Amino acid sequence: MNKFFLFLVSVMFLTLGNSNAAVYKGQKVFVKKCVECHESGQSFIATKKIREWKKFMKKRGEALAEIHLKDENAKKSWSYFESRKYTKDSRDLEQFLEEYAKDSGNVPACN
Repeated sequence: MNKFFLFLVSVMFLTLGNSNAAVYKGQKVFVKKCVECHESGQSFIATKKIREWKKFMKKRGEALAEIHLKDENAKKSWSYFESRKYTKDSRDLEQFLEEYAKDSGNVPACN
């Protein structure tokens, strides 16, 4: 019984640690790639509910990329949204956007 309990606690610890790391990585992506155009940052993220961010980030963020690729004002970001880097970053970005969505009750740090 003790081994099982130790295993369960270890799995929970590792799972929770990874989810926070992904949110942090998503915040770094947002600050580096998105704040330039979406200057309002914190308030921009809170314009959508968790469900809406999930919808945009389905299939590794295809819908979000499509919106940016169709917008002439987002021309600076086209190369990023067409790159493999965006596909790789999309999961972390999704967790960050959902963590600080309008209905999450969380507020991101200012760094």
